[in-house]
Amino acid sequence: MKKASIVSIGNELLSGQTVDTNTSWLSRQLLSCGIPAVGFFTVADEVGEIVRALNQATEQADIVLVTGGLGPTDDDVTRQALAEFCGVPLEFDSELFDQISQFFARRNLSMA
Repeated sequence: MKKASIVSIGNELLSGQTVDTNTSWLSRQLLSCGIPAVGFFTVADEVGEIVRALNQATEQADIVLVTGGLGPTDDDVTRQALAEFCGVPLEFDSELFDQISQFFARRNLSMA
């Protein structure tokens, strides 16, 4: 039987500023598919903490879901942590950047 772990990322979760509703929802969805959650990890927006949680999660589960940590602020380092965990560099994709820029421009939004 497959087992899952869920890693929730965000300083706002640890401080109590934001309630983590994603983990309970994901856990229920997994169970409805016959996949029990065997571990939950809530970590700060710190590369080392995220990598450590991913290592622990992959040791105990076949499936690891990651939620949070992908906002527009400088402290969101999830991509960097995932790259480090996988042992690959981050790459800038100029084509994708252009598509995203156009998406924002069509909506009169700033990519600040």
